[in-house]
Amino acid sequence: MNARAPGGRTRGCAGCLPATSRRRALGQMSAALVAAMAGVELLPETAAAVPVLEAGGTQTGPSEYSYPLPAADGVTIDRDAQLILVRFQQRVYVFNLACPHENTALRWKAQSGHFQCPRHESQYQPDGTFISGRATRNMDRFGLARAGDSLRVDLNRFYRSDQQPAEWAAAAIAI
Repeated sequence: MNARAPGGRTRGCAGCLPATSRRRALGQMSAALVAAMAGVELLPETAAAVPVLEAGGTQTGPSEYSYPLPAADGVTIDRDAQLILVRFQQRVYVFNLACPHENTALRWKAQSGHFQCPRHESQYQPDGTFISGRATRNMDRFGLARAGDSLRVDLNRFYRSDQQPAEWAAAAIAI
């Protein structure tokens, strides 16, 4: 049961956790992001011990999201926005979460260091390049821009490697 603290503010019960401010929550998510992203730089045997980070971005417009700039190589999945944010070899990419073959949610396979579709086992490199399987193209990318220490992702700028090869190749940020 909540009680009134001096000054009229509500305080939680003794067994409840204190409310977390937005700034503190973003700081904690950023710290978790850095820790999780270190997994891609590890040897394949140890990368499996680091979970893929699932985090949401901040919606800044009807079809635009903002994310902290990744400090190290790694993978972040935002299921709400249906996208994957990847930092790999000094570049950042944002991909559609769905496999381009039949729209099944892709999964990161830490042991082998690639994305894989669980439906027909199409495989993709961390930069979205098709490796093998039934798919006929690379992972679809979203347009992105750097804004200081964050990334802006525009869900209306959607690029398929087979239809917009130049735009698809340019949809990356060098770090």
